[in-house]
Amino acid sequence: MKRLGDLPEVIAIFPLSGALVLPRGRLPLHIFEPRYLAMIDDCLKTPERLIGMIQPREVPGGEKRLQAIGCAGRLTGFSETEDGRYMITLTGVSRFRVVEEVPGFTPYRRVRADWASFARDRGGAERDPGFNRKTFLPLLKRFFESRGLNTDWGALAEAEDELLINSLSMLCPFGPEDRQALLEAPSLETRRETLVTLIEFALAGDTPDPLQ
Repeated sequence: MKRLGDLPEVIAIFPLSGALVLPRGRLPLHIFEPRYLAMIDDCLKTPERLIGMIQPREVPGGEKRLQAIGCAGRLTGFSETEDGRYMITLTGVSRFRVVEEVPGFTPYRRVRADWASFARDRGGAERDPGFNRKTFLPLLKRFFESRGLNTDWGALAEAEDELLINSLSMLCPFGPEDRQALLEAPSLETRRETLVTLIEFALAGDTPDPLQ
């Protein structure tokens, strides 16, 4: 379990639309921009090896700002290609709230992070007592078939609640705002309810309108 005192006050961030990492989830990333290559180099020199994944948001006028909440991941996998690109894996540690952006001379952005609201993230895996797989898995299968997606259904049926719900939240082809809603869900139960709503809404959009 990560204690609040173990987490740094300032972290490097990687603003990336549509990218989502959740606590104890794993996110593979392909790094090739020079500023983010520098960020990985610096991250590897720190004891925490944390990078904050956060989505940008567009505000009126076309300006891009940061969402208020992101999730920090620990760099747990690293390899370098012959042409100098990095293939990394981040393992989610805890969500954070952006207090302010920190100016400096690094080519990448940094923020002051408030971790206090997300103590649950730093405990053990969550359970969802109300999770009914008998109704959820057929719904998920319809969604996967409608999107041409394949998976190991046996593994899904046996997966622990958190692993299943968080993995689907990270991998399903939802838009940035929907992913942000999944990230900000206060509990695993709420995230599962949000996930079901998003799947049902997507399937409803696939149904032809009988009046047309």
